[in-house]
Amino acid sequence: MKRILRTMLVVMLVVVSVGGCKPTASGPQTDKVVYLINGALGDNAFYDSGQKGIDTLKSQYGVETRTIECNFDAGKYEPGLEAATQYSDVVFVISYAFEDNLKAMADKYPDKIFVNIDTIVQNSKNTITSVKYIEEESAFLAGVCAGLTTTDTSIKNINPDKIVGVVAAADDPVVMAFVRAYEDGVHHVDKDIKVERVVLAGVWDDPAKGKQAALSLYDKKCDVVFQVAAATGLGVLQAAKERDLYAIGVDTNQNDIEPGHVIASDIKDVGKTIEEVYKTIKDGTYQPGQVIRYGLKTGTVDLVTDAQVQVLPQTILDRISEVRKEIIDGTLEVPKYQQ
Repeated sequence: MKRILRTMLVVMLVVVSVGGCKPTASGPQTDKVVYLINGALGDNAFYDSGQKGIDTLKSQYGVETRTIECNFDAGKYEPGLEAATQYSDVVFVISYAFEDNLKAMADKYPDKIFVNIDTIVQNSKNTITSVKYIEEESAFLAGVCAGLTTTDTSIKNINPDKIVGVVAAADDPVVMAFVRAYEDGVHHVDKDIKVERVVLAGVWDDPAKGKQAALSLYDKKCDVVFQVAAATGLGVLQAAKERDLYAIGVDTNQNDIEPGHVIASDIKDVGKTIEEVYKTIKDGTYQPGQVIRYGLKTGTVDLVTDAQVQVLPQTILDRISEVRKEIIDGTLEVPKYQQ
């Protein structure tokens, strides 16, 4: 009888042990997250904004995270993507220049979650979710800000000539959408304002070249220069301080980098995007293959003017607020550009 009881006890323990280890059908794993970027951190703009979102996921959800920087090196794109896919459950990727690699990888691993940021990438199995910003709306506001500033000679060092400028890192579709919308915003204020451009040949991480480009625009009597150039654009802000003139930042709030010289920033909140999309992954409402569009209504893109040193008079701040409202409620339609 004792042997029978001991045998029954062993069997019960085995059953409990096996049952306790049985996995549950709770959907895909989501606890390892990679941020894969074609460029590099340290731009105080687009890429750094995304990193803030990744850091928030780590602290809020306790997930494991890694960031893979490809540093604009084409030789690192495919290995970086392979490493990200092998390690992670969820990949947030900025895939400029390696979109085809991303499509192939997503088709190969349809159970992985791929979220492509800032462009639309669609694979044959329709598993990549793309986030597309309506950057034209915020860039239009940047143009309104520049146009109002260059026509207000009560502001320190604003000259009588109605000229503003823009420094673009590259002639690519996303950047040029910023540039053209900025020009539209300027001309919404006054069609006679001249907009000078410097478009660089894919220079994303060279502040010295950004500064040189901005100085050339200030030499042409530009009062305000908008930078759409990632880390290269930090040189534009430096040039504004050197000439005691004005710049508009991009992607994050750069207004206090050179206090009194950065009058506004056109933000594209990649970090907020990552947080919002990951929340849907965790709560079960995420849908693979969709295209998510963020504009002024979501607050994910906007023009921010708060700063330690406020240069703009209240009349300009109020007018920017009025135009923002007109865009959001549909009274004013900002053209969208083919990309």
